[in-house]
Amino acid sequence: MGTYKYYKFLTLHIFFVFLLLGFTAFGGPVAHIGYFRSEFVDKRKWVDANQFQDLVALCQFLPGPMSSQVGFGLGMLRGNIPGGLAAWLGFTAPSAIFMLCIGIGINHFNNELVIPFLHGLKLAAVAIIAWALWQMGKSALRGKTELILAIGSCTILLCTNLLWIQVALIILSAFVGIFCIPRKNNETLTSTNIKLSKRFGNICVFILIGILLGAPVIAAIANIGEIYIFSSFFRVGSFVFGGGHVVLPLLQSEVVPLGWVNEDKFLAGYGAVQAMPGPLFTFASYLGAVSAPIIGNTNGWIVGLIALFAIFLPSFFILCAALPYWTILRSNPSLRSAIKAVNATVVGVLLAVFIDPVITSSVNQISDICIVFIGIFLLALKRIPVWLIVLLSASTGAFL
Repeated sequence: MGTYKYYKFLTLHIFFVFLLLGFTAFGGPVAHIGYFRSEFVDKRKWVDANQFQDLVALCQFLPGPMSSQVGFGLGMLRGNIPGGLAAWLGFTAPSAIFMLCIGIGINHFNNELVIPFLHGLKLAAVAIIAWALWQMGKSALRGKTELILAIGSCTILLCTNLLWIQVALIILSAFVGIFCIPRKNNETLTSTNIKLSKRFGNICVFILIGILLGAPVIAAIANIGEIYIFSSFFRVGSFVFGGGHVVLPLLQSEVVPLGWVNEDKFLAGYGAVQAMPGPLFTFASYLGAVSAPIIGNTNGWIVGLIALFAIFLPSFFILCAALPYWTILRSNPSLRSAIKAVNATVVGVLLAVFIDPVITSSVNQISDICIVFIGIFLLALKRIPVWLIVLLSASTGAFL
C-alpha cells in the first residue's frame, strides 16, 4: 500500500508540474524544449543534460509532435508509463480545452477570432527560443564537425521547404558522426531508469500498424463519421515528421477538401492556436469540434476529443517502441558519436525554424527587437518565472 501511495503521489506530482507548463509554455516546439530544459535539467534535475539532449535527438528522429514526445519521455523517465501519460495530459489539457471552446464557439456564433495579445506572445516566443538555442548550442556544438553540421543543416533548410529534407539531414548527420566525431569508450552515462521491454515495444509497433491499416477499412464499412475523423487524424499523427507547423498543411489537406472545415474556419483556428500555450497539435481538437455538425454529431466536445486523441496516439506507440532500444543504443561508442552529430543537426534545424517563420513573422520593428532582447536578458537572469516574462512581453507587445 505504501508503494502504491508513493507512485500515485508521484504521478499526480508529474501531472501538476506539466500542467503548469501547459498553461505557460508559449512559443511552439522549439520554445517548449527550452522550457523543459530549464525545468527538468537545470531546476528539478530529473535528468542530466546528456539524457535530455539524447531524448530530444531521438524524438527528432520519430514521427509526431516532438515537444509532446519529449514531455512524454520525461514523464516516463520519472514515473514510467503512468508518469508519461500524466505528463502528456497536464501539458496538453489547457490548450486543448481552449481550442475546443473556440471550435464550439465558432459553430454556435461564427464570430471572427481576434486575439489582441498574439503579437506580444510571438515576441515572448522569440526570446524563449533564442535562449533555448543558446543553451542547446553550448551543449551540442563542441567541435568543428558539430558546428559545420549545424550551420549546414540550417542553411539547407532555409533554402528549401521540402518536408523530407529534414529527415534526410538527420539520417545523414548520423553517418557523418560515426566516421567524423571521435569515439569515447570510457564515457560515463547516467541510468535512464526506463522499465520498458523490447516485447512491449514490438507490441506497440504491431498495434500502430494494425490501426493504421484497419481504421480506414472499418470507417468505409461502417460509414460512421467519428471513425473517419479518428482514421484521418491518426494517419496525420503517424506520418508527420518534425511536428509543430509541419502538421498544418497535412491537416489542411485532410479536412478542407472533404468539406469538414472550410478555409476561413481553418485559418481562424490556425491564428488562435498560435496564441495558445502547449503543443500546436491541439489544433486537432478545434478541427474536430468544428467538423462535428458536418459529420452529423451535434456534440463538438466528443468529436474534438476523438481528433485530439487520434493525432497524439501514434507518437506514443512509436516512442514506446523506440525507448527500450534507446537505452542500449546510447551506450554504444559509435552510436554516441552519431547521436552527437544528430544533436548538432537538431540545433541547426531549430535555428532554421527560429529564423523562418518565428523571427520573420514576429519581429517587424525596432520596438519588437527591444522587447525580444529584454526578454532574453530576463531569462538569462534566471530570477523571474518564465510565465511572468511571457506575460510582460505579451502585454508590452500588445500595448505597442
